[in-house]
Amino acid sequence: MKLGFVTAILPELSLEEVLTFAAEAGYDCVEVMCWPPSKAERRYAGVTHIDVTEFGDADVDRVQKLVDGTGVSISGLGYYPNPLCPDQEESDRYVEHIRKVITASAALGINIMTSFVGRDWTKSVNVNWPRFLDTWRPIIAHAEEQGVKVAIENCPMLFSDDEWPGGKNLAYCPAIWRRMFSDIPSDHFGLNYDPSHPTWLMMDAIKPIREFADRIFHTHAKDVRVDYENLDDVGVIAYPPEFHTPKLPGLGDVNWGQFFSALTDTGYDGAVCVEVEDRAYEGTLESRKASLKQSATFLRNFIP
Repeated sequence: MKLGFVTAILPELSLEEVLTFAAEAGYDCVEVMCWPPSKAERRYAGVTHIDVTEFGDADVDRVQKLVDGTGVSISGLGYYPNPLCPDQEESDRYVEHIRKVITASAALGINIMTSFVGRDWTKSVNVNWPRFLDTWRPIIAHAEEQGVKVAIENCPMLFSDDEWPGGKNLAYCPAIWRRMFSDIPSDHFGLNYDPSHPTWLMMDAIKPIREFADRIFHTHAKDVRVDYENLDDVGVIAYPPEFHTPKLPGLGDVNWGQFFSALTDTGYDGAVCVEVEDRAYEGTLESRKASLKQSATFLRNFIP
């Protein structure tokens, strides 16, 4: 396995600065954010460490020189919009950029693209399903042509008023993954698995690793603390931030020993990328860098 981090937490740094820091902090790789240059629409969004909007041979050479110079590889190119949003024009922009990120991943020889499938949060899973298939079948066909695997993160995107009540990402649970992979049975369509999400959703975070072993293309290392006293007050259909808090690996309720035990049992040898969303460490650039160093120290107990 390779230890990495998601570059969204260092938006003010250039790609060269991110890779240099990653090497100094003992990381093997990074998952690079590739949002189109624009104003961020939410926390951790809108970060552009590689601009793929007009990505040519000179860009490939530039990125490859940085990778070679630092010895830090790129585990995947990430872009996490809502391509099933109700506004079709907005959705079309997201889909077009997803395709560009896939193409850039192929050009760089990375061959992993990470994203969300999206959801119209005002509608049920079944009502969303025909549009999901219409949207994602062509995307995955494009990924197959490019030789790129698309890894969907299992976050429900259900954290704020504008994401209520359904969340903005369909692909949050095993029942839906089975249906997804049955209806789009491509070996280029899989998961970017994050154990923190099933943990706060009151599901077994370890069991899916074995069932979906052949679909886990990439993983995130984020922890979560479930605040059971608050949960007793508000219940599971409250806004999730009322009863859970994202934390650095080792500071929450994820059983990391079991997580890595299951990954090694399945033969997983891909990236495990720290995703910092712990507000206790977000005050300054230095504290965010420190959070990545702390996370690396903890996770090196499991990734030699």
